[in-house]
Amino acid sequence: FMISQIYNTILYQPIFNLLVFFYNIIPGHDLGLAILLITIVLKLVLYPFSVKSIKAQKSLQELQPQINELRKKYKDNPQELTKQTMTLYRQQKVSPFSSCLPLLIQLPIFIAVYQVFRQGLANSQNLNILYPFIKNPGLINTISFGFLELSKSNIILAVLAGLAQFWVSKMLVVKKQPAVSGAKDEDMTAAVNKQMLYFMPLVTVFIGVSLPSGLTFYWLITTLLTGLQQWYVFKKINHQHENIGQKNY
Repeated sequence: FMISQIYNTILYQPIFNLLVFFYNIIPGHDLGLAILLITIVLKLVLYPFSVKSIKAQKSLQELQPQINELRKKYKDNPQELTKQTMTLYRQQKVSPFSSCLPLLIQLPIFIAVYQVFRQGLANSQNLNILYPFIKNPGLINTISFGFLELSKSNIILAVLAGLAQFWVSKMLVVKKQPAVSGAKDEDMTAAVNKQMLYFMPLVTVFIGVSLPSGLTFYWLITTLLTGLQQWYVFKKINHQHENIGQKNY
């Protein structure tokens, strides 16, 4: 009970109140625009964690050829492979788990947003959890942009979310290394990357069609913002590497 109360106080209630606040101040009280604003706010709050995760993903991507070499060298000695791989991570100051941290942090936030749409907006009685300084709109109109019903599922938004996920995953695909005689790990890595490239977008579409489109819209915007962050950080890292290469030259 205490955990549930803490969750409601720290996550659910603030997110719900912020959404209603944006809904109140937006001309025409458009819920879709309110979702857009709250998504931007949440992404800004999580920005430091997201950047750390993206940098870790980029570092892991760059280390993949060396990891593949270790797999070839110690293919018959799993214990030594694990030891050498962890040594490589330490030398390069890369944590294989750091890219997962933002996902773990975002999970309870996503659950809170999910409950806001499934519970908070479904019944006007739930507006009684508003803070005293947040105006009670009485009723929240779930029709957005004049045509989109955010309380029901929408396959078009689900497909768009899947395409956005494909774009984000595409940036993380490790390029296949030149073929080496007797080495199959590169082919296996490329195959796994290719499977994940198409698997995650399909999962996104599958889940998206079962959710209220308000949540799918939030997922779409979050994924697009993540992609833009990823593109910017990758570009910045590549630029730094180019500058280092030119100095060494």
